[in-house]
Amino acid sequence: MKDVELRGMFSAHTILILSIVASTLVPPLFLEDFSVMGTHLLWLCVCCGTVAAITIVLYSLLPTNTTSGKMNSSSTKVTKIFRSCLLFFTSCLIFHGIIVLYGAPLLVSFRETFLFAVLLSTFTTLRCLCMLGPNVQAWIRVFSKNGAMSIWDTSLQITTMCSLFGAWLGAIPIPLDWDRPWQVWPISCTLGATLGFTISLVIGPLWIYWHKKHLTYKCR
Repeated sequence: MKDVELRGMFSAHTILILSIVASTLVPPLFLEDFSVMGTHLLWLCVCCGTVAAITIVLYSLLPTNTTSGKMNSSSTKVTKIFRSCLLFFTSCLIFHGIIVLYGAPLLVSFRETFLFAVLLSTFTTLRCLCMLGPNVQAWIRVFSKNGAMSIWDTSLQITTMCSLFGAWLGAIPIPLDWDRPWQVWPISCTLGATLGFTISLVIGPLWIYWHKKHLTYKCR
């Protein structure tokens, strides 16, 4: 494991954290009455768009799994981009269906539920696409037991699990009779997913650094 990879990961994760902070603090400077809870759907769109743009730029520059190997032709790149967009949209639909199966409104709050699914896809699927490409077999390999082949794979495991776990924790207070503004669907879930994703960006590199002597990656 090279220290330069860890430094690159620390830098990338720091920029992603700053993008989440910026999506919350910058819009109020230009938009009146903008707030996370008051205009939650608008904040979701801004957060998803900001994090997605930064993620794509960062992982196109960093030497992750997909940057090694031969140069691809323009037609191959276009095909990969098309497949990536298709997989991302499919991921949004799958997350939307799972959320509905877990009890979310089917038609009443369709827009809110779908944007929540887009947020989850941005935190999980988009990172898979940027680091592994539109290769579902590689995704299955990474999330299988002992499937990580680099620190980027380990980071991907940590951020994905923390994002989903945070979203699940965020659903717990919704049915409670507290009558709080943040209990309105899907505010607590999106905040839980965002908090889980942000925390994972901090603890991921720290955990890898702390256990780097015990982490061994084998090429397969």
